[in-house]
Amino acid sequence: MISIVGLGNAASAIAENFSATANYNVFVMNDKVPRTSKYKFKLKSYEKPEEYEKNIPNVKKFFSNLDKHVQFVIMGSSYSSNYALGILQQLKDARVDIIYIKPDIELLTGIPKLLENIAFGVLQEYARSALLNSVTLISNLKLEEILQNVPVKEYYNVLNSSIYSTVHYLNFFEHNEPEIGLVAKPSKLCRIRTVGILNMETLEEKWLFDLDVERELCYYMCINQKRLEEEGGLHRKIVGMLKSKPRNAFRKISYAIYETPLEQDFGFVVAHTNTIQSNKTLDKLTSE
Repeated sequence: MISIVGLGNAASAIAENFSATANYNVFVMNDKVPRTSKYKFKLKSYEKPEEYEKNIPNVKKFFSNLDKHVQFVIMGSSYSSNYALGILQQLKDARVDIIYIKPDIELLTGIPKLLENIAFGVLQEYARSALLNSVTLISNLKLEEILQNVPVKEYYNVLNSSIYSTVHYLNFFEHNEPEIGLVAKPSKLCRIRTVGILNMETLEEKWLFDLDVERELCYYMCINQKRLEEEGGLHRKIVGMLKSKPRNAFRKISYAIYETPLEQDFGFVVAHTNTIQSNKTLDKLTSE
């Protein structure tokens, strides 16, 4: 079992998607919760960020049934992100993977813009220092570009469902053996990562976040059962496409192929790095 924790209203909405799958225990923490219960924690809201830092809630009792593996969803621009470090310190005995959802920072102003900039940098530093197991960076803007033509009224439902599906499949790959191939275990130094959606005809990647430097890339391909049973030369074709991608001593590639009962093949690639990612837009605005 994996515990999913959503901190803040936006992150809680993403976390709640995992409730439909039996492999997860879902905990949400936000100020819209009527009262604290077994899986819901009511957070207090304040006007100033420093008030959050002075009033970190004690969540040890709330998390008494937390699983050893925790995936912690956070939106950095949320006021609730001020609680993040204080809450994470209370989870020091768990393996914690951060799922960091990055908003469109070009439209952020004032305090949310400042909060996002701080959370984005600090959580990566925590991961690189091994205080966190990993940080997975997902940009809402990049995800919207991939999905295309998302209706306004369904905007967050569609994006949140896609984030859930992506994270869920990555968990599936981690806990199941492939038909062929072996994904290399990333270096302990490479704790910052992102995900790409694969075009299964070309293995072209559409990234959910643009990393500055990609150190280790792990390709996960789900292929229809009939193709796996009948299509000769399929493995050679896939390996050939992977070998054509840029590789060197600092950019390593591994892969795994899984069977899917679905007619449509699909796949993901996870890129790992040890490089702290910058808030590129904010850096640009600051320098101008």
